Amino acid sequence: MANTLRTSEPRVLLYGRSGCHLCDEAREVVAAICDETATGWAEVDIEAGPYQGRDLVDELGELIPVVEVDGVQVGYWRIDPARLRRSLTGGAVRPLT
Repeated sequence: MANTLRTSEPRVLLYGRSGCHLCDEAREVVAAICDETATGWAEVDIEAGPYQGRDLVDELGELIPVVEVDGVQVGYWRIDPARLRRSLTGGAVRPLT
């Protein structure tokens, strides 16, 4: 897994690491919901080094996979498809942090 960009300006970021089975499951959920809602997404490997000035291993290492929508964390560990869909379609979603 690398800092793979699916579109030029993704609304959804999936943070994970290679060899993580929960990250594999989260990738399937994110891909399906983003395809359904025509939303761009990107995947960031937290072990690939700093990302936008953030040390992701220290910040997110115990929580991965982590999903952010428009910079707001909306899921970690097991990603809830309904919550992600609501966050992308204007439903009320509170940040997890």
